[in-house]
Amino acid sequence: MELTPRLRLMNWLVRQGLTGLPENDLLRGFCERCRAAGMPLSRAIVFIDTLHPIFEGRGFRWNDGESNEADIFEYGSTSTGEASQTWRRSAFYHMLENGHDEIVIDLADTSHDFSMIGELAEKGHKHFAAFVHRFGEAGTIGEMDCFYSYYTTRHSDGFDESHMAALRDLVPVLGLAIKSAAQVEIARTLGRVYLGRDTAEQVLRGRMQRGITEKIKAVLWYSDVRGSTAISERIGPDEIIPFLNDYAQASIDAIHDAGGEVLKLIGDGVLAMFTGENVAGAKRAALRAEHRFRHNIRVLNDRRENEGRPTTTAYVGLHVGQVFYGNIGSEDRLDFTVVGPAVNEVSRIASMCASVDRELLTSTDFRTGLDAAGRNYLVSTGRFVLRGIGHAQDLYTLDPAIAADEVVGGKYERYLAS
Repeated sequence: MELTPRLRLMNWLVRQGLTGLPENDLLRGFCERCRAAGMPLSRAIVFIDTLHPIFEGRGFRWNDGESNEADIFEYGSTSTGEASQTWRRSAFYHMLENGHDEIVIDLADTSHDFSMIGELAEKGHKHFAAFVHRFGEAGTIGEMDCFYSYYTTRHSDGFDESHMAALRDLVPVLGLAIKSAAQVEIARTLGRVYLGRDTAEQVLRGRMQRGITEKIKAVLWYSDVRGSTAISERIGPDEIIPFLNDYAQASIDAIHDAGGEVLKLIGDGVLAMFTGENVAGAKRAALRAEHRFRHNIRVLNDRRENEGRPTTTAYVGLHVGQVFYGNIGSEDRLDFTVVGPAVNEVSRIASMCASVDRELLTSTDFRTGLDAAGRNYLVSTGRFVLRGIGHAQDLYTLDPAIAADEVVGGKYERYLAS
């Protein structure tokens, strides 16, 4: 590849990296421009480790023809099992262990025992060139410490020295553009995982100044696991976190499936909200989440019982009210959350579940505003003065007759879905 097209491609990578072009589009554009400039690429894969609660990293593919392979893939831990064995047989592992930055392999040479080499040769590729570009300490985030890539050609003579010289110049620029995109994705992932989906988007849009809040009307959810302290005292220390995680997953999945926003995990408790232009619709979404939560708990408890592990259930309180949603805290430690009397009230409502032996309680304000059918599904458990709340109110629960008779596809479930 001549110097001029090489410089044009570098400039293209920098511009697209700055604009935020997705990684798969960066790789495709890179490979197509290389081919147009005379480099006979036939396949390319790049990958980079990340920070994610499930995946170890993400990779991207390009092929010179039609393929049923996805151009984006995610991979789990490479430290155990079959994935570990595959990784240890890879050219990249060999390069890291021996301090190499690049390796070129004639795929007709069967003396190499690296994983994937034989498969590439069977598909007609002739030469393989792999690179590892290591990040400095200041540029490393968690396990994201290298940019890995390989390129193949079907050309019978393989990559010549001019091709390799061009790749040595161009691949680091590609790596920088992809690293930039990966860092944005890491920021979004960390925000979603630790702040919540809507909250993360607001923070990433720049709402970080202390005191910036908005007053909104929201349906509030507070749930906590029944008897978690007693259960934690009688199970092994290594079982406590998996126990809490299982029941947190059951509630968070239900809230997210119904369109809610998880705001806080408080020990074994979950604070969430449901919003929308139609408050009645948000209330129904909260009831839909609670209904789904019960289903998730039944499935979870069946699994845990079969494993010989302790099971429980959870209490849920639902309320509606005006709250302040935004940044609260000090100049260098903020929390983007909701505050206000309604938040305190929903936690008090949830805490009353044990006293009245019901798994769900809603406030009077929550029941008010539901349509007639919705109100009929909720019955009063009595009138109470909640601790710290200056007025008495009826608390409502799902009609026990409905709860006992409810089956999949029943009237209540159809109401929630309507």
